[in-house]
Amino acid sequence: MPKRSKRYLESVAMIDKQAKYSPVEAIELVKKLATAKFDETIEAAINLGVDPRHSDQMVRGTILYPYPAGSPPKVMVFAKGENAEKAKEAGADLVGDEELVNKIREGWKGWKNMDLVLATPDMMGVVSRLGRILGPRMPNPRAGTVSQDIAKTVRDFKEARLYEFRVDRSGIIHMPIGKVSQPTEQILQNLATLLSTLMKARPASFRGQYIKGITLSSTMGPGIKVDLQKSRELLEST
Repeated sequence: MPKRSKRYLESVAMIDKQAKYSPVEAIELVKKLATAKFDETIEAAINLGVDPRHSDQMVRGTILYPYPAGSPPKVMVFAKGENAEKAKEAGADLVGDEELVNKIREGWKGWKNMDLVLATPDMMGVVSRLGRILGPRMPNPRAGTVSQDIAKTVRDFKEARLYEFRVDRSGIIHMPIGKVSQPTEQILQNLATLLSTLMKARPASFRGQYIKGITLSSTMGPGIKVDLQKSRELLEST
């Protein structure tokens, strides 16, 4: 078990471990316990009842938040011609066509500094050659990382409003929902958007309790459990 800092332990001591807080109370408590010298990100861990080992229970997609939810990612885009210029103007950190694909195939590792990989549809025939290299970062239409309107997609990601989500092997989705410095109402609206998006992504074949638990935490802070009934009320009010 990793050694915890004195600051972390002091934060834990302020929490009622048996309590489950309303979304607003949880956000306020997370902000109160965020004592790092930088603007910490607030993350939601959503425990789903799905079994990701079954393909028909995989939960993934993209979410467009109403407000920024984190730090701007470094974006690499596979595009050519006019689309390449649009991606650059929109703020993409690295843009290339078949030449970039070949460079990566030959062993260039610089692409690993990117947080996100996007592509236009006309480039996918070439980009598909990188399947084994890019792995889970391979552009995918279902994940919203293959886009004809590449400029808008780049801007949305760079504004830290558009995010890709995917359930992990434990059935949990980890997603940022805001920064500690943001107003509570903005973070609350982002959380509501996340929950609504996940409900829409519920697999048609799934039976049982879908959302089993919600925990909020800051980058350096402890987890705060959220009351599921109060979360449902949040969804109904938005």
